[in-house]
Amino acid sequence: MGTLKKPYALVRLNRPLLLGLLAILSLLGALAAMTARAVSVPEGVDLPVVMYHAVLKDEARHGQYVISPAELENDLLYLKRQGYTTILAQDLIAYTQGADLPEKPILITFDDGYYNNYLYAFELAKKHHCKFVLSPIGRWADYYSETGETNAYYTHATWDQLKEMADSGLVEIQNHSYDLHRTSGPVGVQRRQGESGVQYQARLTADVMKAQQVIEDHLGQAPAVFVYPFGAVSQGTTEIIRGLGFSATFSCRERINRVTRDPESLYDLGRFLRPSGVSSQTFFEQQMKLS
Repeated sequence: MGTLKKPYALVRLNRPLLLGLLAILSLLGALAAMTARAVSVPEGVDLPVVMYHAVLKDEARHGQYVISPAELENDLLYLKRQGYTTILAQDLIAYTQGADLPEKPILITFDDGYYNNYLYAFELAKKHHCKFVLSPIGRWADYYSETGETNAYYTHATWDQLKEMADSGLVEIQNHSYDLHRTSGPVGVQRRQGESGVQYQARLTADVMKAQQVIEDHLGQAPAVFVYPFGAVSQGTTEIIRGLGFSATFSCRERINRVTRDPESLYDLGRFLRPSGVSSQTFFEQQMKLS
């Protein structure tokens, strides 16, 4: 029995020390858990995206998809006054790889690639040193490059005009399909009635990759973003598009995006359609809720 008294005595003597050590270990564990939680939350930034289409001076044509050059210029000036910096999709991709973004980034996009985008929007971009993403319909870029016809009301930008814009560093060209920008039959890239999954994948892949190829042939670089025509998709569409190697996709869902270092955050980016007839302040502050 005498041999047992010494260890018990040591435990009694060192109990305060043991309790102190346990308290320190508990505190360190709590700090480690807090640090782990902080590390697990990805760094991020709120990203508004504006969607434009045509730009015309003719007031009779103004509406949901057509704005005036004056309205566009007022938008650019408003955003500058509010401290926003226009960026390109490549800046977002670089952000997911560790690069920085400006404090208040905003993405301006033009769908369809009308000639009036070159005529008016590009000139304003140069004047105010702003950037925008333009997504042409491949078929119409081919067609008007062949005919050489230019009309602000209905023609589309040619490959030479698209290259001039891209080479400026202010305009980024992305994929909007080659010949699927249609409302007759399936809308945009939606699946046809009765079309099998294999048939749908083959048809969608052929069209999108044709657009990739003609853009790369004429501009020297293949797009990294797919812009859904009309924002329409079917079951399986997003998986097919992502499988083709795109780093981001643009939808027509009106929402402010939260972009993080996670590349997954660049898919299905929402955009706000900019109609004519409302002031820049009304559109950005009331419709988009920007400050």
